[in-house]
Amino acid sequence: MKKSLAVFAVTLAAGPALAAEPDGLILPPGFHASIVADGLTGARHMAFGPNDDLYVSTSTARGQPVIGIYALHLDASHKADKTEHFGAVNGGTAIRVYKGALYAASPTQVVRYPLTKALVPAGEPEVIIDGMPSTGGSGTHSIAFDGKGNLYVSLDGSGNICTDPNAPKDARPLGLTPCPGLNGRGGVWRFSDSKTGQKFPGDGEQYATGVRNMGAMEWSSQAGALYGVTHGRDTTHNQFPTLVSQADDDAIADEMHRITKGTNMGWPFTYYDAVRKMRLTGPEYGGDNKTPADASVYDTPVAAFAPKRVAPLEVVFNNGTQFPRKYRGGAFIATHGTNGPQIPGGHGGYSVIFVGIDRNGDVKVPEVFADGFAGPTQDDRYTGHATYRPVGEAVGPDGSLYVADSNKGRIWRISYSGK
Repeated sequence: MKKSLAVFAVTLAAGPALAAEPDGLILPPGFHASIVADGLTGARHMAFGPNDDLYVSTSTARGQPVIGIYALHLDASHKADKTEHFGAVNGGTAIRVYKGALYAASPTQVVRYPLTKALVPAGEPEVIIDGMPSTGGSGTHSIAFDGKGNLYVSLDGSGNICTDPNAPKDARPLGLTPCPGLNGRGGVWRFSDSKTGQKFPGDGEQYATGVRNMGAMEWSSQAGALYGVTHGRDTTHNQFPTLVSQADDDAIADEMHRITKGTNMGWPFTYYDAVRKMRLTGPEYGGDNKTPADASVYDTPVAAFAPKRVAPLEVVFNNGTQFPRKYRGGAFIATHGTNGPQIPGGHGGYSVIFVGIDRNGDVKVPEVFADGFAGPTQDDRYTGHATYRPVGEAVGPDGSLYVADSNKGRIWRISYSGK
């Protein structure tokens, strides 16, 4: 099993505003934001088409009208001057544009829309993958292409932890072995990037395992590798108060992995402590919050985000040349912000994190790239107060970074001028 060269933990905190940006966003010197669009109900992930049109996936609640995919035409000032929507793909999971076609994932399928010069694709989409499990877990998928004929699809596990649902409610949780949440889910599968009518799982191969929830996955052309950012487990202190303190629970990280064939990211049997920089066996599987898990079985993340998990929902690599050299080829991670009651100092996330990755795959210390989405104070990092929550990203044709919000459906363009 491969070992990463280093593991980093980052504490997310807003720095001083260096320039007046829309919505109080906080950016590094020389960067500026502008508003592209607003009011896109259910906005989630984004991708640019070959005509520089912007496509946005959506997620609407049960009983609400399905919006499908937004299609935005941008004018010369990078603002949406025409907005339409098409299709019935719902669930807010990943979309990507690849070889002139728009690929979109629903809870059960990956479909493909051939793109032309028209803003909205004509006709029904082609089904690329069908039959993914739609019950249990979040039902979200991320997709990525390696440019070598392969399409990677992530499937979440069955829940936060994997215990017997019929056990007495007042009993200590005991982990199931084998975990049914890993049977045809909880991992990454590899399929053909072009063949239609593929059935899950038989027409693909399982590439990696141990995924609790991973809405952020992308191929790095610079490093020549697949990367994914997973959600760590929640409420461990509440479930095991005598073994895991609240501080220990806060140290359980969201994890970024370099994913190769056979990678095991640890769910549900383990969790990663970003403060002690060690992977531990889950208490429901006999762990004592002290003894390391078997490093020959479970992967070590290349970056870990804690204290306070961040809820990563998108990762993109910016291979453009507009941004300063330190950002080129690196990963930009949209963190949606974690849920829960209001707490002093707020929750983790509600920002865009940058992780530098060089051509050898070496990872730099993560840093906050864009902040202030939730509001001007740390206490605004709470679902009941946050004005905006980053949810999706895309790299524009000129190398600028587009960021989408899930609260009000706003999209920003972040560009670099050096001024």
